[in-house]
Amino acid sequence: MTNGIVSITLTVPGGAITCITYKGSDNLLDTQDRREDDRGHWNIFWSKVPGGGTLVDNLEGTSYKIIVQNENQTEISFTRTWTFNSSNAPLNVDKRYVMLRGSPGFYSYAVLERLKGWPAFDIEGGRIVFKLQQDKFHYMAMSNERQRIMPTSKDRLTGKILDYKEAVLLTNPTNPEFKGEVDDKYFYSCENKDSQVHGWVSSDPPVGFWMITPSNEFRSGGPNKQDLTSHLGPTVLAVFMSRHYVGKDIDLKFQTEEYWKKVLGPVFVYLNTNASAKSDPSLLWNNAKRRMQEEVESWPYSFPLSEDFVKSNERGAVSGQLLVDDWYKNKGLVPGASAYVGLAPPGAAGSWQFQSKGYQFWTQTDCNGSFLIKNVIPGTYSLFAWVSGTLGDYRYSSNITVYPGSNVKIRNVVFKAPKGAPLWEIGIPDRSAAEFFIPEPSPKFRIHKYRVEIEKFRQYGLWTRYQDLYPQNDLVFTVGTSNYTKDWFFAHVTRKVRNDEFIPTTWKILFDLENVSQGANYTLQLALASANNAELQVRLNNPKSPPDFTTGMIGKDNALARHGIHGSYHFYSIDIGGSSLVAGETQFI
Repeated sequence: MTNGIVSITLTVPGGAITCITYKGSDNLLDTQDRREDDRGHWNIFWSKVPGGGTLVDNLEGTSYKIIVQNENQTEISFTRTWTFNSSNAPLNVDKRYVMLRGSPGFYSYAVLERLKGWPAFDIEGGRIVFKLQQDKFHYMAMSNERQRIMPTSKDRLTGKILDYKEAVLLTNPTNPEFKGEVDDKYFYSCENKDSQVHGWVSSDPPVGFWMITPSNEFRSGGPNKQDLTSHLGPTVLAVFMSRHYVGKDIDLKFQTEEYWKKVLGPVFVYLNTNASAKSDPSLLWNNAKRRMQEEVESWPYSFPLSEDFVKSNERGAVSGQLLVDDWYKNKGLVPGASAYVGLAPPGAAGSWQFQSKGYQFWTQTDCNGSFLIKNVIPGTYSLFAWVSGTLGDYRYSSNITVYPGSNVKIRNVVFKAPKGAPLWEIGIPDRSAAEFFIPEPSPKFRIHKYRVEIEKFRQYGLWTRYQDLYPQNDLVFTVGTSNYTKDWFFAHVTRKVRNDEFIPTTWKILFDLENVSQGANYTLQLALASANNAELQVRLNNPKSPPDFTTGMIGKDNALARHGIHGSYHFYSIDIGGSSLVAGETQFI
């Protein structure tokens, strides 16, 4: 495929990308260490049910068809129809590439379908991956702050693997500036809402290779879901669904009699150049951001020719005003300003965090709490919301059905905050642990630096620093005296006692109550930003008593090891009888 600006070479009938050239350049994809079909391709990670291990399916086509080829557009389809004697995932695949006249890039999307009666199976993840020329691309960017010159893949090969294979200490890098740093692809994760453009820049010639995702509707887990972007390789990804920062609960689990179809994408591979970028690669980043905004404003695209891609005139909208009822803060209802409001498959409050099968549509409210969710694919949804500064999750009382061309106006969207005037509060209810104390990494490791220092939590091994700060006794927080930005460690971790043995840590919260109503009910509201194979127990005053509350074993999001400041959100309201409290000093353990 070529339009005179960009050329791509595809395998037939598989549909992998073997070569990408831009304005007469050499192949931008890795030709040294990669097979032709491993340079640019789709794949999914899946498992058989019951009890199968993870398998990789590159969604290779068995036939192809040129859907259209004229002066304005070329679209090619690579398809595969599943049969019962196939070893691939039980899916029909229609994988497409689109090139438009005058466009410095190309689009790709896929339609995946399973029919009733096919074997049960799970999908763990799905993505597009590009492996770029190692000797050309050295500068990576995924935000205004998070961009820099990177080490090389060879630097990883000569380094030391740390607690897990993704994390490598650079011991003898080509550029001595990186010696002592840790490289880990999870350093470069982003939330869906912030991950609409990322990529690499080559220096000679200065060419940018960017992945632009114009909509999050086909991604899993909602706006806060974190995922991989670009990383050392050089590698560029478009991740549509994964377990990252959530765990198995977000897998697509299909039963035998279940029908399913979903369109993933289109996403846009954008290429740009500027002679001045040889000394300032951020010029190409700034240009890519502008192009990303153009793509977002063009969504939903008009050019995809698959009948399964829903065009603008076939979609609907949902609007309303979100109000917050928090009687302690305000006498009456107040607008839910800057709240996240979204439509996702029907489920309980907060269930959108674990949704991958369907589509999700999110927006932020204005200062009046008003919202308009545009370009919604027809279907039945639950309306969800969450408000920074307010505990808990909101779900509208009824499901909402959107029809082609409809504009559904919702009334009485009132988020009733969890009850109670707080006697004390530690932290900020914003679904993140960023406000708590985040230490510097161990002196053994050099700080992973960007042009502007942000997101201090994206360093390796921070979990070990708790034991350095509290070598003998665990954390004690005194309400009214302690400061959570300095005195509350951002992650409640275990304590290492031997090589592979860890024991629980017990944190204490001390607080005074001048008056206690013995017949009243008190509530401990507990919001967790992340949990990984963890159980949190709460005891009141007596450390040796059975727990007054336990979460049970929860979470598999592994956010701490993946340098995230949150994973899946958990919220608990714990009733405490006044008879359990005494005037004077009390402690939660």
